[in-house]
Amino acid sequence: MDILVVKISSGMVLTKWNRKYYEIKETFMKNIITVICCVAFFTSNAQTFEKDSIMLRSIHTETLTKGKAYDWLHHICYQIGHRLSGSHGEKKMIEFLKTELEELNTDVKLQPVMVPHWVRGLPEYAYIQTAKNKITPVPILALGGSVATPASGIKGQVIEFKSLEDLEKADINSVIGKIVFLNGALPNEYIDAFDSYSACGSQRYSGARVAVNKGAIAVIVRSLSHKIDDHPHTGVMSYEDLPKSRHIPAAAISTKGADLLSTLLVLNPKLEFYFKQNCKTFDDVQSYNVIGEIKGSLYPDEIITFGAHLDSWDVGHGAHDDGAGVAQSLEVIRIFKSLNYKPKRTIRIVLFANEENGARGGQKYAEESKKNRENQIFALETDAGGFSPRGFNLRGEAQKIEKIKMWEKLFTPYYIHLFRKGYPGLDISPLQTENNVLAGLVPDSQRYFDHHHSETDVFDAVNKRELSLGAAAITSLIYLVDMYGL
Repeated sequence: MDILVVKISSGMVLTKWNRKYYEIKETFMKNIITVICCVAFFTSNAQTFEKDSIMLRSIHTETLTKGKAYDWLHHICYQIGHRLSGSHGEKKMIEFLKTELEELNTDVKLQPVMVPHWVRGLPEYAYIQTAKNKITPVPILALGGSVATPASGIKGQVIEFKSLEDLEKADINSVIGKIVFLNGALPNEYIDAFDSYSACGSQRYSGARVAVNKGAIAVIVRSLSHKIDDHPHTGVMSYEDLPKSRHIPAAAISTKGADLLSTLLVLNPKLEFYFKQNCKTFDDVQSYNVIGEIKGSLYPDEIITFGAHLDSWDVGHGAHDDGAGVAQSLEVIRIFKSLNYKPKRTIRIVLFANEENGARGGQKYAEESKKNRENQIFALETDAGGFSPRGFNLRGEAQKIEKIKMWEKLFTPYYIHLFRKGYPGLDISPLQTENNVLAGLVPDSQRYFDHHHSETDVFDAVNKRELSLGAAAITSLIYLVDMYGL
């Protein structure tokens, strides 16, 4: 047997058997070190998870036992009321929010923004006439941005379409001189009610433009709601690039009224529809985004923006849309203050003006942020109602979204499970860059459009615990982003 001799620096001479011993020993030590590192890593992760779990539990306990979101919402609904851009209610809302944020010890500023000023005027009136002396009144609401009817109202035969696409395909000769009735019902097959809403939203927004190009004298649109009732739902419409001389009146009819009109049209295709509305658009007026800020202790140049819109439509209280989001956003600041949490990054609450009929508040905030070269690492919007939170829509840089998804288990005890790619919200969308992430709170959507933009969107439609749980959910996600960055 040959003996392999190896000379090492110490002058020692080793046989190949001695060398094998040292190789085994070295491998063993490396494995021991690896095991120790892995144990340390997983122990550290477990400790971090436990610490974060305790913090999220503290957040939820704080808002469920001492929360003020419901009280704030009560004040918004009963002391301020609806608050369309340019209205007295909007001015009261801005002053209220400024005062509350000052009392929460944030650095407050009002950011000027010009907004549209549309006024509904006297209550609308409408009826279906099936014979000379036989009329049936039906509930309607003028759509936001619509022109008025003539002072005496407008009356004409009706032609029904089940979708905007059907109207676009229609023979112009069948439409000229008539009132177009867009009767597209929200589809039932979608699980998420927002998908149903998106499927039909164009008939409200663009219906008047398409109808007038077909020769119609007015347009009536089925309310965008699954619920069959007598409460019409308003919302923004647009004439887009049409000259003012071609603007025609546009109104929403309640779902029950729409079903009645459709049935009567089958029985009498020559029936007539009458309605009168007194709305008017005035010159733009100045409003404000209300902004409160807590400067970050370690990374003040990294900004986390969150908020909701302060305006609402001019019917109901604007409770779910978006008084709930405003109250939840204020609660985020209160929770951090109450728990004595000092953010590492700059936390900025923004209550946006004019989301409902122009989105100019969100556009203005993004414009000023870009002008100031701010580093908006994360933004979160709550504008989907005060129902039980289910998760978050996420949009942005893929790896950063994956990091957020790693926190999903922390939310499991609170029945929050949706961390999905999706639309984050209208007001924060202009903040999107290649490197940041935007998020939108996703509450349960099934009842939201029962109330959306209607006179039933009132304080009593909001559940206190559901509202508080939504506030805790967004506070929790903001805490995690602040703690670990993206």
